[in-house]
Formats: sequence, C-alpha cells, structure tokens
Amino acid sequence: MKILLTGASSYVGARLFGDISKVHNVVGTYYGNQLSKKFISLDVTNPEEIKKVIIKYQPEVIIHAASNANARWCEANPELATKLNQESTKYIVETANKINAKVILISSFVAEKPVNVYGKTKQQSEKYVKETKNGFIILRPSLIIGFSPNTTNDRPFNRILKNLDEKTEAGYDTSWKFQPTFLRHISEIILEVIKKNIVNETIPIAVPEIKTRFDIAKDILEAFSIEVTPVDIKDPTEIIIDDLKKLEELNLPRYSYHKIIEQIIDEIKNRKQFSTI
Repeated sequence: MKILLTGASSYVGARLFGDISKVHNVVGTYYGNQLSKKFISLDVTNPEEIKKVIIKYQPEVIIHAASNANARWCEANPELATKLNQESTKYIVETANKINAKVILISSFVAEKPVNVYGKTKQQSEKYVKETKNGFIILRPSLIIGFSPNTTNDRPFNRILKNLDEKTEAGYDTSWKFQPTFLRHISEIILEVIKKNIVNETIPIAVPEIKTRFDIAKDILEAFSIEVTPVDIKDPTEIIIDDLKKLEELNLPRYSYHKIIEQIIDEIKNRKQFSTI
C-alpha cells in the first residue's frame, strides 16, 4: 500500500517511517530537518504544496504526524501553532478527498479536554479529519516514550537519552500523573488498522497504569546505573484517564507499563538497529 507520512523527520514520525516502511511503500516528508535523503520537502502550512505532493504521489493512506507538541511554544506562537497543528489537517483532508485517500491523524489525549492552545488545535484537527470521505482514524497518545531515529528533538524520551549518554543531571517531576504511550505501540496500531481496514474510530494509545516523569526516568535509567532525583514542580495539570477498552474492542495490541519499560531498555541497548531509515 502507498502511504504518505508527514513529519517523517520528527521524533514520532521518524519511528513511524522506520516501522511502517518495512511493510508498506511510504513516502516521508520533512520541513527544515531532512533526517533521511529518502524524505521529500513539504511545508504543511502551505495548501498549494500539500495539494501538489498528494496529487503527485497518490497515496492510499495519509498519516499526518507533522505538528509541534511543545505546549509552551504553542502558547507563545498561537498563530503559527494554529497553522501547523490545525489548518494543515484541513488542507490534507481537502486534498485527500479529491483522491479518495484515508487519513490517519496523530492527535493527543489533550484533545479530549483542551486547556491550552496546543489542545485546542488538536481538538479542531480531529473535527477536520472526521470530514475525510474515505475513512479516518484518530490516534490519541499521551506522553510518548521509546527510541526513535530522531534523538535530537527536545522530547521527553530524548532527554532521558541525554542523561544516559552525556551524563547530565537527571531530575524529573513527580507531580504530573498520566498514562504513558509506547512509541512502537503507535506504529503497531497503524499497521493493524490498515491491515484490518478499520476506519472512523478514535483510538487512545497508552498503558493502563498511572505514572509520572520521575517514574519513567527512574525505571529506565536505573537499568543503566544512573541515579534519578525526584523534583516536585507542582504541575496542576488534571489527570486524564483514558478508557482503553477501544483497543480490546478492535482487537488491537495492548501493553502494560512493565512491558513497555522492558522493551524500551532493550531498544536502548540495541539502538544501532535504528541508525538508518
């Protein structure tokens, strides 16, 4: 199957490209950082560029992963955040409808109860993607952890890698509680919904256990003899508990927290497998 993946140079997109291209013909796009020579340039805030690329490559499925998930950046740059995280989805859906392509949106759990610019852009993106005529899938991860070919973006897991590789101070928050998402789990869900032709579903992707950033860093880094210090930043963010029954209903892969930590430690130890995409 021919797939177009936006944001293939990002932390999430790079892992999706590596996993999904093992099974399907994937065209990855980038903007600014060309992580692989295989990727093509695309400014997803430009509707004409989107139309040109989609019409040229004629994908059967479009996976829209291009966005900026940094809530502080979104608050500081609301107009740019709206163009990148929200309006790009509208442009993609409009052109997808011209060629009868399906659209898979990498959204976020914060779209359920948005309290900031980032959450609101994701909520509106979900509304846009539901207008896809040939079927849509909305994936809602929480805080994402797991190894990616992109180890430089400032994402929570890459900070853990920095603690390990550069011996930087490992202090992590204990106040915000959430259900972590395993990056590889997202790839597996995408492969399954394509294989089973599942459409028009919103699917939370996370583990059932509630954890903190400190829990995750400690459980990963202690396996490499790195001490982690607890820090209470008094984050007032509300705990959002995802109902994961949808994974069971659709017979999709599920993970426990213990299992993803075990898998992530193995990914770190065998990271060379991710060196080329």
